[in-house]
Amino acid sequence: MTRVAAIDCGTNSIRLLVADADPATGELVDLDRRMTIVRLGQGVDRTGRLAPEALERTFAACREYAAVIKEHGAERLRFVATSASRDAENRDDFVRGVLDILGVEPEVITGDQEAEFSFTGATKELTGSDHLDRPYLVVDIGGGSTEFVVGDEQVRGARSVDVGCVRMTERHLVRDGAVTDPPAEEQIAAVRADIERALDLAEESVPLREARTLVGLAGSVTTVSAIAQELPEYDSRRIHHSRVPREKVREITEWLLHSTHAERAAVPSMHPGRVDVIAAGALVLLSIMERIGAEEVVVSEHDILDGIAWSLA
Repeated sequence: MTRVAAIDCGTNSIRLLVADADPATGELVDLDRRMTIVRLGQGVDRTGRLAPEALERTFAACREYAAVIKEHGAERLRFVATSASRDAENRDDFVRGVLDILGVEPEVITGDQEAEFSFTGATKELTGSDHLDRPYLVVDIGGGSTEFVVGDEQVRGARSVDVGCVRMTERHLVRDGAVTDPPAEEQIAAVRADIERALDLAEESVPLREARTLVGLAGSVTTVSAIAQELPEYDSRRIHHSRVPREKVREITEWLLHSTHAERAAVPSMHPGRVDVIAAGALVLLSIMERIGAEEVVVSEHDILDGIAWSLA
């Protein structure tokens, strides 16, 4: 086995996985998996720059992760940065800060690379499954972008589009510097329209409707699953490979869109950093399910982070 450390730095969160990987058996044994909400993409859609306070939150998490990586003695480390740092004019400040703390440069990957990592991470353990039809459509709903990948053992098509829970919230659900509580119907309609345009773009290069199983990744999807199961707290074991019917996703999405901040924050499985952006993320998921006619979504806790780890093994 090879002991590897993978870091995925997205628009909303930064995550670490330290694991022992065995390419011969396809086994990935977690030693440490953690997530910190840093909101790196704060204001990027509007300003085109990473905010100083967002950078400092991210660097603080990097210092914590550096200690964990050293403690476990990982042999290899890969740091992948996604949507927010692709879009920012001052991404060099971000690169220098990460290099100083962790000793590696963050790889600002393309949307297509992001999609392929997500597909590998989500489906490696599903290959050969006799209860899930292929091809899979893997959908990774992030903070700034959503990745679509269709494939079975190999990727048939991939596309990244600029709709994510943070981007849609900041673009349409904020008034006078605060998230509308709850949003007006015209704001919700604007989010829906943006998502539909993005799905049109995705369908230009990815055969979304050929998929027989929808696999959903990342915090918006896993939180919807936790709400659907009425979990008393966030429980990865119960969320991983759970299935949520489309009608349940619709019911939850409608409630999230018309609830107040206090009502969403009272959900026991809700991470505080997702309270203001979960409604937009759930709407992205629902819109995808409606577009392709998916009766349910299979929820995976294994995603781009696991794909990055496999790339090191």
